[in-house]
Amino acid sequence: INAEYMGGEDEALKGPAVTLQNRLLFHIAHKVNDENKLMVYHQKLQETLEDQLSLASIHYLRNHFQEATDIYKRILLENRDFLALNLYVALCYYKLDYYDVSLEVLNVYLTSYPDSATAINLKACNQYRLYNGKAAEMELKVLIDLQSLSYSHDNPLVKHNQVVFAGGENALQVLPPLIDVIPEARLNLVIFYLKNEEVQEAYQLIKDLEPVTPQEYILKGVVNASIGQMTDSREHIRMAQQYFQLVGASASECDTINGRQCMASCFFLLKQFEDVLTYLNSIKSYFDLDDTFNFNYGIACSAAGNYSDGRDALLKVKDQKLRAEYLYLSWLARCHMHCKEPKKAWELYLKMDTSNESFNILQLIANDCYKLGQFHYSAKAFDVLERLDPNPEYWDGKRGACVGVFQLVVANKESPEILKEVMSMLKISSNPQVESILRVIKGWAKVNQIKVS
Repeated sequence: INAEYMGGEDEALKGPAVTLQNRLLFHIAHKVNDENKLMVYHQKLQETLEDQLSLASIHYLRNHFQEATDIYKRILLENRDFLALNLYVALCYYKLDYYDVSLEVLNVYLTSYPDSATAINLKACNQYRLYNGKAAEMELKVLIDLQSLSYSHDNPLVKHNQVVFAGGENALQVLPPLIDVIPEARLNLVIFYLKNEEVQEAYQLIKDLEPVTPQEYILKGVVNASIGQMTDSREHIRMAQQYFQLVGASASECDTINGRQCMASCFFLLKQFEDVLTYLNSIKSYFDLDDTFNFNYGIACSAAGNYSDGRDALLKVKDQKLRAEYLYLSWLARCHMHCKEPKKAWELYLKMDTSNESFNILQLIANDCYKLGQFHYSAKAFDVLERLDPNPEYWDGKRGACVGVFQLVVANKESPEILKEVMSMLKISSNPQVESILRVIKGWAKVNQIKVS
């Protein structure tokens, strides 16, 4: 393709040195990624309408959407009848994540051209971003129902967007043939693979892609982070950090929601959770009901020691698949314990099926409750651990926790009724130290006229 552009450059140079030639060479320089020539031709552009429109289009193609918007709006002020410029401005606002503004400007154009395929599609995309896939599909149906063959159901862009709006339905049938037709098809297929936990497939599809747009950098970051966590690859984690930081620190993205999410992701991978919260708190109001956001926000709060906020965020998660993950259960259990709710942590364990994960939760409850002085539930956890695995360390933990419960009872910080359960747990153990501990408890109970057997 570059050879064809170079051929076009040769032909253009044969013509007279007029502004049209300069604009043509300006666009060719962009297409072949020749930054030096691009700047040369840029400097030759004048304040004429044609030159400024040419410059705006290059800004758009280079993802400089704010600069393109400024030019289009300036021209619109002087030429209200140039209605197509409203569509261009709406496209820019969409790219800048101002979806409501994009819709408002777009409606000016749609009033005059209600059958415009580009405008209807853009309206559907805005509806998708602002609301959901159902709202977008309703708009897209208008386009599908148009009689013109140009806007038929087989239109590649329509087919692509139908898949996106339907949450990936038929993605494997529709998207692969469109990868070389619609640039976003590759990215959306990568997203489909990620959502279905097919990380290797996502990696194979994106590993050779040289990112240009923020979305491409973000996806490269997400895929590398997923591969890195799955294979324990520090190199992939490092690459993910770099991709996220490039987007989050860029002038065009640093104040966008995506940019702040990227910086949060970068610091998350670096385990700098106070910094994570700085960025997540700045966009929290936009994601109050978003399960993935609340999952990550809850873990970040907890890791930073804000257990109450962490618990509240984790409890907002409704997705049953996320709620069943060990990472979710372990952090929620830890939050409950630090919020003086050890019983709720214990109930989380009781609802789990017997597995390595439930064993790990038991160990977490046993050790964390012990450290926090919540000896009753620490003793219960160590008791189960000792029965599952006769490891002397579990007896040591159980003994210490049971003695801790007894001390709390003596100090009137626990009900004496709890001693019956403690003694039952001790009697299960065959360790010779059991009898001496029981003797002390019974002696104290007798003196204080408390029935424990």
